[in-house]
Amino acid sequence: MDALELARLQFAMTGNLHFLFVVLTLGLAPLVAIMHTRWALAGRPLHERLTRFWGQVYVINYALGIVTGLVMEFQFGLSWSGLTHYAGDVFGAPLAMETLVAFFLESTFLGLWIFGWGRLPKWAHLACIWLVTLTAYGSAFFIMAANSFLQNPAGAVVRGDRMELVDIGALFTNKTLIFSFPHVIGAGLFTGAMVLVGASAYQLRRRTSEVEFFTKSLRTGVTTAAIGIFLTVGFGYAQFAGIQEGKFEGDTGAVPLGIMMEVGQLLALVVLFLMLPLIRVLPRWRWTHPLLMLMTPLPFVLAIMGWLAREGGRQPWMIWRKLTVADAMTPGLTPPMITGSLIAFVGVLVLLAIVDYVLIARVVRRGPRELDLGAVREPALTY
Repeated sequence: MDALELARLQFAMTGNLHFLFVVLTLGLAPLVAIMHTRWALAGRPLHERLTRFWGQVYVINYALGIVTGLVMEFQFGLSWSGLTHYAGDVFGAPLAMETLVAFFLESTFLGLWIFGWGRLPKWAHLACIWLVTLTAYGSAFFIMAANSFLQNPAGAVVRGDRMELVDIGALFTNKTLIFSFPHVIGAGLFTGAMVLVGASAYQLRRRTSEVEFFTKSLRTGVTTAAIGIFLTVGFGYAQFAGIQEGKFEGDTGAVPLGIMMEVGQLLALVVLFLMLPLIRVLPRWRWTHPLLMLMTPLPFVLAIMGWLAREGGRQPWMIWRKLTVADAMTPGLTPPMITGSLIAFVGVLVLLAIVDYVLIARVVRRGPRELDLGAVREPALTY
């Protein structure tokens, strides 16, 4: 493989591995916020335990996902300086906003929520998790705005050898953004909900003593997954209205991925909507639990296929009809150089993904007992 192919492979692998964390974060955040709201309103211990259990899963995924985002930033700087030079004034604006939202606002509110149990007033504590959710969605919006600019460079003009932003309104109302953003939100809800479904099915299959807890989680997951996949499919098809003429012609490998992704989404939509009328009996029907567990990885697979189709179909352009991928790559990179960074970056991301899975699986296997999140600590003795 030459340097360009290796750089494309590096971008594809780092981007998709990072997105696995992101899509789960986007799905779990509103679910945890809704659970916390029900606890604040009703005061039932069950809702508190649901909030703490699924909140702990969310915190694990968020913490490791932040690190994968840093790896993404490194590979941008190393491999794609041509993009930064040509369109950094435009492309960098939403990325800078995302950094402010994700690394400052979102992490601040999350820290207040984590350490505010028993310390903050009830409604202030609840507001923190909703602000975490809103800033997570804001972060996703800015990332999708940046990506949509690559698909359709709206709001910018070429002056000399650089692009300049002339209409920020056009940047944030890009025709490829208005449908792709809710599409990603739907995919996040589908992903987070299926984690609830799979984990609950696993525990109910084992004849757990926490039947009420995981029955509630399973029903919440199936309902939310149906909503999520409906949004994903609906806005996924709506995106075709904004596809540029000629897209998917330059890289034929993206076409089968678009087709397979749609088939998978439609199958998931049909299965989940068939399950909705049976939501009351699903927790008791143990023969359905293996099927639900097998469906858990489906949204992650579909998310990867979706990103590959979206990015691959744009080739050979980094910015549609403005900047090629070859021109966007950092000059002077050699195959050995990119291979080294590829192995390092992917190795770190795979390790983080494994750690994320192991930690979440450990929490799921242990169940809602002895949770660290929200635990009351005895004060240390002083002498």
